[in-house]
Order: sequence, then structure tokens, then C-alpha cells
Amino acid sequence: MIIDLPSTTTSALNKKLVEIREQGGQVALGRVLTLVIVADDDANLEDAIEAANGASREHPSRVIVVAKGARTAAPRIDGQIRVGGDAGASEVIVLRLYGPLASQGQSAVVPLLLPDAPIVTWWPGAGPKDPAQDPLGQLAQRRITDSAAEKSPVRALATRAKAYTAGDTDLAWTRLTRWRAQLVSALDLPPFEKVTGATVTGEADSPSTELLAAWLAEYLKVPVKRVKSTGAAGIISVTLNRRSGPVELHRPDGRVGTLTQPGQPTRRIALQRRDNQDCLIEELRRLDPDEVYEAALRGLGKITSGTNGKPAAPPKADVTSPAAAAAATEPAAAPASAAKKAKAATSKKSES
Repeated sequence: MIIDLPSTTTSALNKKLVEIREQGGQVALGRVLTLVIVADDDANLEDAIEAANGASREHPSRVIVVAKGARTAAPRIDGQIRVGGDAGASEVIVLRLYGPLASQGQSAVVPLLLPDAPIVTWWPGAGPKDPAQDPLGQLAQRRITDSAAEKSPVRALATRAKAYTAGDTDLAWTRLTRWRAQLVSALDLPPFEKVTGATVTGEADSPSTELLAAWLAEYLKVPVKRVKSTGAAGIISVTLNRRSGPVELHRPDGRVGTLTQPGQPTRRIALQRRDNQDCLIEELRRLDPDEVYEAALRGLGKITSGTNGKPAAPPKADVTSPAAAAAATEPAAAPASAAKKAKAATSKKSES
């Protein structure tokens, strides 16, 4: 059921919610949190509501959607209440703010918050540079952004890494859960050897690829190369170098990955890209700070970048002595006359 309340107030919205609850015979609210969705772009508004409705079946919540209308219009609030089949296991309140009220989202949201319930703020589109300092972010224990939705995803990720505050998270990080689980489980199988280096290949502007490389660099304490490729979207492959041979997880089509490692059979693994609903469900399971995500952000400065998705050139010979260094810079075979001159010069020097 969808009820439109044009030119309304927050008091009228609360009164209507109580009326709907009494008509439906509900004695108490079974809501575990308040989810505030900040949707500045109408293009992703309905998709965000659909994802929240799906997530509410695991996390029943009150969903408050803040959408901005025309700033040049007269100040007003157009409200909409969705319950029943149009709201999943939650109740959805859509607030469209016009005129000067467009920048007063916090004031409009506060009267509609559930008492004594945690608050999560989610920006499904472009989010603030510092979510913890945003007026709607200040209300929340958890703040969810999505770097992949930005115009410059990798740059946005780097900006938020500098402004990180406990409670921040990013759906670009949540999309890595299956990749991280597979890599960790692969290292738990024999042979149990130390990883000496890693290579992560993915789309040039993929924040998830950046975070995966940074996570490996931070926790394995090894050099990690981030190779940019235009061959496919998202993460393409991860290679962990070990003495007995590499561990490779390759996903060229965005759906099925292939895991190969020495001494183990090749395995095919479901690695489909996760949608927003799946990621949102996972993020709402915890309301405490994500220390692993924080550590991965610290690792962003530890990765090196490749120029393309082509295989790296074979490594140069290890130069361990001055004689070897000289041999590495001289031609493979010197002419006979040059050899004689060198021998003569050496004998004269020894005689003197």
C-alpha cells in the first residue's frame, strides 16, 4: 500500500503511521533499526528502496528515504508512506524536500526515527567526502557509501580513506567477501608456504580491485602489484606467489572463477558479482566498526600499479656481486682482439 501526503509535515506523517498501525492490528513495532537512505539522484531511488525492502526481510527496519527536490521551489515536504507488499518487512517513508528544506534533511529525519534503535545511513549514489561529518551521517552508528557509484571511483575511495571514522564502510569492500574467503581457504591447504608477492588484476576504475590489493598488502606484508586491465569489468584475477608455485583465482566472465594451486585439483567457484541487496544485508548484520576494512584502507598506499593487463616481463637476473654486475652490462662475447688487449693490460698492471 502506498499513501501520498503532499505538502505535509513530520507530525502528520507520524500520525498517519500510527493510524495505519492501528488499522492493521499491529500492537508493537518489530523493528531492529532505522535505515536512512540519502538519494540525491532519482535514477537510483527506486533501486535503493527495492534493495532495502529485500534486506528488511532479514533486518526488519523503518526505512526513511531523503530525496531532494527543486531548490528554487517554495519550501515544502512531499511525503509518501509504503507499507505491506510495497515495503517488504519494513515501513518506508519517502521525504522529498523542496526549496531551503532541501539542505535540512537532518531536521526532517529526526522526528521520524525509531526510539532506542540504532541508525544506519546509506548513500546508494554519490556520497559525501567525509560521511561522519555529513549532517545525516552524524546521526548514524554506521555509514555506508559506494565508491563504485561515484564519477571517479578510485579517487573517491582514496578521499574517504583519508577521512575514515570508525563506523564507515563501503559496498565496494562488501563485494569482496567471497574473494577474501576463497583466498584465505586456499592458503589453509598444503603446501603451507609463505606468500612472497601478489598480483591483482582488474578494471582500471574498480575500487573493489584496489581494496583487494590493499588488503593483501596489509595482511600478508608482501609486495602487491595492482594491474589495470580493460578486458573485463571488476576484479579479473588474483595471483599469490609461493615457492612451490602460484595460487591463482581467475574470473574472466564475472560469474565463475577458477582456482588453481600446486598439489590441488583445479576448482570452479561461483563468484558472481553481488548486488546491492546482498551487500546491504551483510552490512546490516554488524553495527560495530569494521577493523579489517580500516586496515585495508591503510594498505592503499602500499600497492604498486601496473600499466596494463599484459603479462609482466620476466624478471632480470639477480646481480649479487660486482663481477656479475659487470657481466650483466657487457656484451655476451667480446671480440678476440679485445680479449687479448684486456689480458695484456692485466699482466702489465700486475708487473708494476
